[in-house]
Amino acid sequence: MVIQPNMSPKAISEIWTNTKDIFSEFNVPISEWPLEKTVETTILNLVIKELNKIVGSSSSTCIEGG
Repeated sequence: MVIQPNMSPKAISEIWTNTKDIFSEFNVPISEWPLEKTVETTILNLVIKELNKIVGSSSSTCIEGG
């Protein structure tokens, strides 16, 4: 699964606990609001890239529909 902007920090951190450090680094609150609503647009792609890197997920590891 690839972490996407429509996912909430709370859901992400419940599945991948090691993402809490990334949220802390970028001052992202662990909330139920989606990343796209809680992270500044200017750093959103960077945050998502770092989250996917720490969980070992990328578009090449994700299959369509799941």
